Amino acid sequence: MRKRFLLEGLDGFEDHQALELALFTALPRRDTNVIAHALLKRFGSFAAVLDADPGDLASVEGMGQGAAAFLSLIPALTRRYLHDKATHDKARLDQPEAAAKILVPMMAGRTEEVFYVLCLDTQNRLLFPALISEGTVKQTAVHPRQVVEEVVRHRAASVILSHNHPSGAAKPSKDDISLTARLHRVLEGIEVRLLDHVIVAGESSYSFAQNGMLPRADGLRRL
Repeated sequence: MRKRFLLEGLDGFEDHQALELALFTALPRRDTNVIAHALLKRFGSFAAVLDADPGDLASVEGMGQGAAAFLSLIPALTRRYLHDKATHDKARLDQPEAAAKILVPMMAGRTEEVFYVLCLDTQNRLLFPALISEGTVKQTAVHPRQVVEEVVRHRAASVILSHNHPSGAAKPSKDDISLTARLHRVLEGIEVRLLDHVIVAGESSYSFAQNGMLPRADGLRRL
């Protein structure tokens, strides 16, 4: 299976085969095929296995704490990889779709709400995706001072705000709208443009800019 992966990649693998291959790294002397099937039966899907609590993973027969920690590490490593790649590629984020292409995978598998500020240069190229806050499933605390510190540190000319809704739809709440207006005022005070606020929910995203919801001097502009 390892040779097959090296020759063909992972696209042709079924979910249980991908898990079997991953588990073989942590459990080289076990029948990882049986364990992979047990995990999928217990948690329901490939993604649910990787998102599961390590303690619950370890309780599955044949797993143990080491293998559970390894599986839990995979989503975190994926986000770290995408974070680093986006930073070094300096992608140009001049369209909502371009921002979503970076943000959706960056927030994949997160069970808590997180808030990012994408710091951009004068050409709308990504300088740095700054993680401002990590919270609970329902809310996260975002302080304007933290946002300003990241913007100044990375010398951003403009920014895109983003957060996720782990258990909901990609639509803004009243709090989301209020926070956007508040941060707009703060950024305006230091002459930094707010280009968008993107909400991510699974594979879906919502763009304030695309939906006419960005703040203006006279309040919120709606379609």
